[in-house]
Amino acid sequence: MSKGVIRTIIILMSIALLGITIIQYVWLKRGTELNAKNFDDKVTLALNRVKQQLEDDASSKENFSKYYNKNLGIGIDNALRRSSRTDILENNISFGKWALDPQTAFLGLSKDDLAAYLKSALIDQGIDLNYEYGAFSSQIQDFFITNGTYNVVIPGGEKQFSEGGEVQNLYETEYAINLFNVDEETSPGQLKVFFPRKQSYLFSEILPSLIASIVFTGLILFCFIYAITIILNQKKVSLMKTDFINNMTHEFKTPIATISLAADSIDSDMVINSPKKIKRFAGIIKEENKRMLAQVEKVLQIAKLDKDDIQLKLINIDINELAHMAAEHTGLKVNARGGTIQTFLKSTNPVIEGDKNHISNVVHNLLDNANKYSKESPEITLETRDAKEGVEIVVSDKGIGMAKDDTRRIFEKFYRVSTGNVHDVKGFGLGLSYVKAIVDAHSGNVRVRSSLGEGSTFIIFLPYKR
Repeated sequence: MSKGVIRTIIILMSIALLGITIIQYVWLKRGTELNAKNFDDKVTLALNRVKQQLEDDASSKENFSKYYNKNLGIGIDNALRRSSRTDILENNISFGKWALDPQTAFLGLSKDDLAAYLKSALIDQGIDLNYEYGAFSSQIQDFFITNGTYNVVIPGGEKQFSEGGEVQNLYETEYAINLFNVDEETSPGQLKVFFPRKQSYLFSEILPSLIASIVFTGLILFCFIYAITIILNQKKVSLMKTDFINNMTHEFKTPIATISLAADSIDSDMVINSPKKIKRFAGIIKEENKRMLAQVEKVLQIAKLDKDDIQLKLINIDINELAHMAAEHTGLKVNARGGTIQTFLKSTNPVIEGDKNHISNVVHNLLDNANKYSKESPEITLETRDAKEGVEIVVSDKGIGMAKDDTRRIFEKFYRVSTGNVHDVKGFGLGLSYVKAIVDAHSGNVRVRSSLGEGSTFIIFLPYKR
């Protein structure tokens, strides 16, 4: 899959995700607005019902005495106090709609009836929320009932609030209805209601949809990111595998050509009668065959690691002795290039439990890399030292070094550090992935420090017991 196709897929999926998110936001916003309107309608219906019940109570002449006595008791309407009961009765006996005039009827409201009517009406509308309410008088420009308690107004004195506390919210509430109004504009007062937790209630109504939307959008986003990551990783792996096949072809091509040339030489008349030359060419064939076998073995080892099929033969290993032997073997190649390997066997307790063959291969791989990625006359050091609960093996060189991006990826299978346009460093890109796999299998760890042009240092920790 080309970069252009991948880029197009990412752009299209990003647009689709953005579109889905916007649509969900719009619908959730509309749902919230619809819930708010529905709530407002329910409150309006409840207030209308309370209004009707209160006006029904004041609509009969039989209620006159009850309302009159209440009105005298709360000390609000001074005009009523100055009027005689007979005058009020005569002035209101023929009042059209109620047995009392609107002002008298309003100021004579029963706090208990008001509380009961309002609670019942709200519950019938399915509203089970804490609320504050009050009866606001147009005459005194204040509340004379708040939250089920009368507010007593002392002429020339201070106003005393009910146990319901401050009523600032009631002054500003959007839920209000005129009571005992003769026409649309003239009313002795209003019933006002405020819901402190209205927003929380409305939010809780859409919360399940919001959570579902976030969860499913998150799943889509996760799958999108995961799919893109897999595609990009697969592309990298594909490129690395292609590079691996090319490298393997070159690695096998040289020994095959050498074997073919040696076999043809043995067949020639000049060589066939010379046992010395036959032995020489046979030796070449043998060495090249061993070289091919070693390369195949590396590939098979990685295949086993992929299947978690690696079998460790655990024995006691002297790391100092193993490091010394590895340095001697690699030293032949390094010396041939005019370089040196220095060993510093500092570990005082070098015996660990591990697989000698695999750990030896690990050290050989690191030394071989230090040699391959060094310029002329490699300078390599191999050190062992004590660590907490184990031993460390340190391989350092003064070679070409690596960039930070390379140090994060060098343990990936098939990954090889670029050496520019000149591909003079051979290999499959399997050595360091093998190193990490073996060290991990021994419950150890491997770290690397490197800078471009300054060389690299690999530090392997192996515990005493796996």
